[in-house]
Amino acid sequence: MQNYSGEAGLQYHLQIRPGDVGRYVILPGDPKRCEKIATHFEDARLIADSREFVTYTGYLDGEKVSVTSTGIGGPSASIAMEELVLCGADTFVRVGTCGGIDMDVKGGDIVIATGAIRMEGTSREYAPIEFPAVANLEVTNALASAAKALGYTCHTGIVQCKDAFYGQHEPERMPVSYELLNKWEAWKRLGVKASEMESAALFVAASHLKVRCGSNFLVVGNQERNVAGLDNPIVHDTESAIKVGVEALRRLIEDDKR
Repeated sequence: MQNYSGEAGLQYHLQIRPGDVGRYVILPGDPKRCEKIATHFEDARLIADSREFVTYTGYLDGEKVSVTSTGIGGPSASIAMEELVLCGADTFVRVGTCGGIDMDVKGGDIVIATGAIRMEGTSREYAPIEFPAVANLEVTNALASAAKALGYTCHTGIVQCKDAFYGQHEPERMPVSYELLNKWEAWKRLGVKASEMESAALFVAASHLKVRCGSNFLVVGNQERNVAGLDNPIVHDTESAIKVGVEALRRLIEDDKR
């Protein structure tokens, strides 16, 4: 590929170089969340701030680790993963937010994705639609055990990934409402836990790149509970999902050392 950065090894979008990041990376969407996550590291420092991509690197239990924001959606998430892998990363934990679909999923809960519905466009440029978007088992188990150890209410299962936020929240006003509403009903009947925007692209890209990736989310709220007139707390503080992601990294680091 043509070098757009003008410097060998400097990644065009993230503005990082080999050696700037650890092999373990947390991937939030929001750039402002990176500094908050980095406070859980030792000796963390800002490495790069470019577009929607902010990167900090520090240490956990003596191991070099990083956090890089991806922005919103699959295209920028896959760019972040591609460039991080070129700089030495091989294990990724997405820490984000989602909206509940299953009635048992409430605001403030944690959802850990075992797989993702590929209702987005990025993953289609990596693999045929028949190929599943599946989380890495080691990362998923680390996330699940971390959430349990920390005492959070946690749900594991399939999440739905889309490209249009308002296609989920206002499907009836979209020209393709007939498709959006029918598929949403299918996701409900299939027990899909939540909706978000990055994991399908990350899981499929990770399969192609031969790296590990898993996802955990704070549930902000559940529009289905709202429609049904059930209790529907709205929660924005992502600290619980951050703690689960950091603890999962600790467990992965320990297991890998063994």
